[in-house]
Amino acid sequence: MNNERSTPARFGFIVSKAVGNAVVRNKVRRRLRAAAAQLLPRVPGGSDIVVRALADSAQAEWTTLQAEIAEGIDRIVVKA
Repeated sequence: MNNERSTPARFGFIVSKAVGNAVVRNKVRRRLRAAAAQLLPRVPGGSDIVVRALADSAQAEWTTLQAEIAEGIDRIVVKA
């Protein structure tokens, strides 16, 4: 079995059709990926994190999106 700290953290993003059409969903996915990439050092290696985008995420400001992702990651890290 691999050492969990040696494997990088992985993020998965669920963006349903309720968020918008394909262009909007891909934009939301790109924004979520960018926000998660900035917070990657906070996440322990070997972690698998799934983020589900709600319909309001299509209109969310960048700072709001970053803050929500950071809050979620902080909650996960505290529990781990």
